[in-house]
Amino acid sequence: MSDLVRLSAAELASALAAGDVSSVEVTRAHLDRIGAVDSAVHAFLHVDPVGALAQAAAADARRADDDDFPELLGVPVAVKDILTTKGLPTTAGSRILDGWAPPYDATVVTRLRKGGQPILGKTNMDEFAMGSSTEHSAFGPSHNPWDLDRIPGGSGGGSAAAVSAFEAPLAIGTDTGGSIRQPGAVTGTVGVKPTYGGVSRYGLIALASSLDQAGPVARTVLDAALLHDVIGGHDPLDSTSIDTQWPSMAAAARAGDVAGLRVGVVKELGGEGYQVGVQARFEETLTLLVDAGAELVEVSCPHFELALAAYYLILPSEASSNLAKFDAMRYGMRVAPEGVALPSAEEVMRATREAGFGDEVKRRIILGTFALSSGYYDAYYGQAQKVRTLISRDFEAAFAQADVLVSPTAPTTAFRIGEKVDDPLAMYLNDIATIPANLAGVPGMSLPSGLAREDGLPTGFQILAPALQDARLYAVGAALEAMLVDRWGGPLLDMAPELTVED
Repeated sequence: MSDLVRLSAAELASALAAGDVSSVEVTRAHLDRIGAVDSAVHAFLHVDPVGALAQAAAADARRADDDDFPELLGVPVAVKDILTTKGLPTTAGSRILDGWAPPYDATVVTRLRKGGQPILGKTNMDEFAMGSSTEHSAFGPSHNPWDLDRIPGGSGGGSAAAVSAFEAPLAIGTDTGGSIRQPGAVTGTVGVKPTYGGVSRYGLIALASSLDQAGPVARTVLDAALLHDVIGGHDPLDSTSIDTQWPSMAAAARAGDVAGLRVGVVKELGGEGYQVGVQARFEETLTLLVDAGAELVEVSCPHFELALAAYYLILPSEASSNLAKFDAMRYGMRVAPEGVALPSAEEVMRATREAGFGDEVKRRIILGTFALSSGYYDAYYGQAQKVRTLISRDFEAAFAQADVLVSPTAPTTAFRIGEKVDDPLAMYLNDIATIPANLAGVPGMSLPSGLAREDGLPTGFQILAPALQDARLYAVGAALEAMLVDRWGGPLLDMAPELTVED
């Protein structure tokens, strides 16, 4: 493995700025790493070596001609396949969009290109972001680099796996109910869900419009902050984008401190039902915070216990509406029904959706359509929205007592591929600690908290902050990360077993 792929994004940026290495060399090293290990990891659905190297060469030329350039200029990145990329396949992990090349870039992608970051390719994901393991991808599951027999989380398992396997220094994910943070927890990476509206959703293929949020995936908190600064900010193309002046997340990460911090430990997000090793690492991390001068405060958010039920009514309802546009008439797959000489539009639509959508997508469309149907709307969707309001009020009360809230990111370490794929409820429970943040729109971060003793796999520590206070996440996360790395004697990913790929 090239030493270049082991460097953090911040280290690569420094080396590029010093002229010690070129973006072409850095990008080629990561493409070589993808070629060496991705047959086993399957983090990528599409790799773009020609485009990435051309963008890297342009970044090198830009650096040579201009003294004022973005900090991450020339540092490559991977993009979850739910964000549109002009001229590159965008499938959202679904057969119904297999081969579709969008005519425009998502705003996040536009900002990456403006920042001169070569795009290595598009990463694997659960179909239309519906899943917690990346097993629901129509193109096969991704694998956890720590143990190839285990899941890398979902729906953004491909992005997390790419970063964890040193195939990319940075990646973009999306988080609807934990799809950046939960993969981060099980792969030993850092994942951040920004405040809802803090990063543009323009060009993000919608699952649940009131919940979806793009965000950074990285190996360090500073790297995530640097990427957040690139993709964040107001976008007039997105009606839900917040028009405000955001502080530098990287500056917050570089000035991180926890002395005097009030840390709220959420009573409802831990204990019974959480794996022993996960809970142990969480409690040990709390001790580090106390030793550094933080104050622990137990807070109760009683309506968090209803979050999972509310989420799985709101999300399918919005998904059933959003996915109605995949009708075989405008773009994507079109399947003619067998045995019908002159099929109607409705018959073509039915045949296409039957062939193009996977079981989990069909399950959620059916559930959402039922919840929105006449006679059931008030009893299901309407009640779920009332619970959502109560959860937001729980957050308000909790943040009156604490500066940040914390919990384990996921109740368990990575489970084995196939272990829960036929048990939807067991799969849904993986997001029990992350869902409340999406329902309330507050920002959240997961960072590695160590390895569970019983299986030697990564665990995650979740930090939540009030809406618009994303910089607080980075300040706290960076300070805590430094303490954890000092305790381990080096980054957690240095402890991962070397990937072995069969010929």
